[in-house]
Amino acid sequence: MSSESNVKLTIALSNPDLDAEEQERETRNLLREIRDLDVESAELVGVTQTPPGSKAFGGFLLGVLQAEVSINNFKKLLGFLGERLGNKPIELEVEANGKKLKITVSSQEELTAALEAAQRFVGVG
Repeated sequence: MSSESNVKLTIALSNPDLDAEEQERETRNLLREIRDLDVESAELVGVTQTPPGSKAFGGFLLGVLQAEVSINNFKKLLGFLGERLGNKPIELEVEANGKKLKITVSSQEELTAALEAAQRFVGVG
């Protein structure tokens, strides 16, 4: 049910301080919170889509989830990510209008700048 006006986000949590089980738990908690927002879909990324060099855990990529959201709710999701993932190292990939933007951040300042860049990339804000 993908629509051209929707934005796809791939969020990879890469906290070196957590073991695989803790990272899995943190990812599932984040997924549950994202599903409570107004998103089209949100799910863990299965190992069939494994990028080279990533770790799998229980059939899913460790620390990786995808969400699809309408353009109208994109800013709300970014705001949530900004609050929730403030000082955590993450990789964020934004896909919209057939283009992709990939960002890696490890601080609140970098995340704030990245979320602003993502808004400009998608053409909102």
